[in-house]
Amino acid sequence: MKSDKGLLKSLIQQRYSYLFIAPTVILFCVFVLIPVIASFLLSFTRYNALSAPQWVGFSNYYNIFFKDPRFWKALKNTVIYVAGVVPISISISLLLAVAIDQKIRFKNFYKAIFFMPVVTSFIAISVIWKWLFAGEKYGLINYWLMKMGFNPVDWLMSPTWTLPAIIIMSIWAGLGYNMILLLVGLQTIPRTFYEAADIDGAGSWNKFWNITLPLLRPTLLFVVIMSMINSFQLFEQVYVMTAGTGEGVGGVLDCALSLVAYLYEKGFQRFEMGYASAIAYILFAVILLATLVNMKVVRSRFEY
Repeated sequence: MKSDKGLLKSLIQQRYSYLFIAPTVILFCVFVLIPVIASFLLSFTRYNALSAPQWVGFSNYYNIFFKDPRFWKALKNTVIYVAGVVPISISISLLLAVAIDQKIRFKNFYKAIFFMPVVTSFIAISVIWKWLFAGEKYGLINYWLMKMGFNPVDWLMSPTWTLPAIIIMSIWAGLGYNMILLLVGLQTIPRTFYEAADIDGAGSWNKFWNITLPLLRPTLLFVVIMSMINSFQLFEQVYVMTAGTGEGVGGVLDCALSLVAYLYEKGFQRFEMGYASAIAYILFAVILLATLVNMKVVRSRFEY
């Protein structure tokens, strides 16, 4: 009885705390939790946003896995994109972070230059790179290729080169964000470890492999997971850079079609909301599985 009174008294004393967090909780429920639950239920329906949803059970999921080759094309493109962007971007970002962490001049200038694409709209970046990748002699990249004696490449109209072009742009755009995070992680490593390694005569590579990487593991794990999640959500680059090809979102022969772009096409161009919701939850499952695998791999590799 006394414990119940004590609990009630504690709740009364904390009423102002609950009052302050109430707006955030309400907004979270209205704009996140309820839509997530609603979209999950819609994934089991046939819904076009004009008429009432019709319950179809697992029909959407069955059609996606067994009757929709475009879904598998989008999944393949997305996996290739993630495999191309994440390891290369993080490797280059780590090298830049290690370089800037040294005793060099103009550190803040280099940080600002590399971080500038992060604070720039991805739409604006995609538009600029679309001009750089313009076909024949009109794009700046093809201009320099011809200057060096190579034939111009029809980057955004070729099934072979569209996805690599988007990967190149995304690697460039993401370097600054990953570099800053890794640089912060590097600066948290105590210098005493490196001083002890110097006394033992360890070389630069040994210090990097046996000190920097293991102690950077928490930051590296976060960067890998966030980069992978962002990469699986590929959309703006595809939407902007394949616009005007006359082939719809995804470019020629769906060569750059991603899962989110396919979801957008199904949900907001064809108004197959139930089908699009099912794709969204399949994407969620893929990201969750890939995240768990990455956590396991990174933790086991740099265990200490």
